[in-house]
Amino acid sequence: MRQIVKLPKLGDTANEVLVLEWNVSPGDAVAPGDALMRVETDKVEADVPSPVGGTVAELRVEVEDEVPVGAAICVIES
Repeated sequence: MRQIVKLPKLGDTANEVLVLEWNVSPGDAVAPGDALMRVETDKVEADVPSPVGGTVAELRVEVEDEVPVGAAICVIES
């Protein structure tokens, strides 16, 4: 089953984040809670955790992209 992972809300005020780095690549196995990517809000840097376990099938955003909350960031096959 393909699960489209969307960027969750991080903090109280951040509606958009800057992608600093991906911690995974297509083909990598992830467990729920594993850090998918590191992002920066206007106040802090934070990791975005995986909501599900499975295999990363596709990355939908690039490093240095500005991504709004709710945008699709990757696809995980479970």
